[in-house]
Amino acid sequence: MRISPPPPYFCLATFALLTSSIILTMHNLSPSPDGKRTKSGVISSLKTPPRAPLTRRSPSPLTRARHAKVPRSRGTVTAAVGGGGGGKCVVGSTVGSGDTVMEWLEANGYEIAGTGRAAGGSGWSSTSKIKTKDGKEFFVKRANQPAELMFRGEALGLRALYDTKTIRVPNVLHYGDNKIGSGSFIIMESLTMGGGYDSYEFGRDMARLHLATPTVKEAAQGSFGFPIDNTIGATSQPNGWMDDWVEFFRIRRIGHQVKLARDSDLSSLWEKVQKKTDNLKTLFQDITVKPSTLHGDLWSGNYGGVDGRAAIFDPAVYYGHHEAEWGMSWCAGFGGRFWEGYRSLIPEDPGFQKRAILYEAYHKLNHYNLFGGGYYSDAYRLLSSLC
Repeated sequence: MRISPPPPYFCLATFALLTSSIILTMHNLSPSPDGKRTKSGVISSLKTPPRAPLTRRSPSPLTRARHAKVPRSRGTVTAAVGGGGGGKCVVGSTVGSGDTVMEWLEANGYEIAGTGRAAGGSGWSSTSKIKTKDGKEFFVKRANQPAELMFRGEALGLRALYDTKTIRVPNVLHYGDNKIGSGSFIIMESLTMGGGYDSYEFGRDMARLHLATPTVKEAAQGSFGFPIDNTIGATSQPNGWMDDWVEFFRIRRIGHQVKLARDSDLSSLWEKVQKKTDNLKTLFQDITVKPSTLHGDLWSGNYGGVDGRAAIFDPAVYYGHHEAEWGMSWCAGFGGRFWEGYRSLIPEDPGFQKRAILYEAYHKLNHYNLFGGGYYSDAYRLLSSLC
């Protein structure tokens, strides 16, 4: 199944709700030295769902900032992107006094060309760029909370993606807590984004990612989950290991989001879906599900071109069914060439179109829990179509 690019007005309306946690700044910079929403699955013949609450949910500034993105501007954009990647990703404080970030860089052989320059910020973090005398540029995020809370999931997720050696992912050097005072930081590669890339090869890169043997032992042995819980946007995403994918997705994904919604009509509908599908098992008949490394939140704000190749960033990584990756396709803008490339390596399995509704429902529920509004109706109709 190919999913058509979303109509521009829908993405723009969605973007208007969101503020950035990826800092995109217009600059005339050279490349880094190191180097798009339709309501698919909504069936018009279904009965109108119960009316969603009229009052839009009001997430905290932290919630809005951590989940939000802004549309990429036209032209060359320098993107300071959180990521994981090459080199040893370590955690811990540094020695000496003063700025912990600068000290760590200098202690690891980097000569700083000047003080860090501001690169913007969000509701939960401030950012800067630091250039070294040999021309390297690093992007630094800082937050008032501990690194365990703010940056560990980001670093480990991008490390998992990078370790597959299949697709361009930003490089994380280090994350840790400030030695003096409170707060934490993460140091990473600064990517210069802009220009085109081959959509067909992007599709093939994503297929290679999904086909790669996971580097985490539990996933390599067939279990689904991730070493730590993380977030999808700012919503908690439990990742405790399970050997059964259907049970994992039923309990830790849809079930979790339905509980967070605290809505009796949604809860009742979810019970009907489980009863109708034998706890989702009928949706997975005649296929074998193996753990794939998933980006987990792949939409148009989380990928872009870097040096002629597509790069992905800002993930919600876990090990799961490769089809679950496409639950955000309604806001990803993947074109025909992308799907041609992907399907050249991973053909479509029987029943995909029905499972695609389930996977989209997860993200629509999450958007309702974050932002309220029309996402309630979307999620309700998607789940209803499974009954």
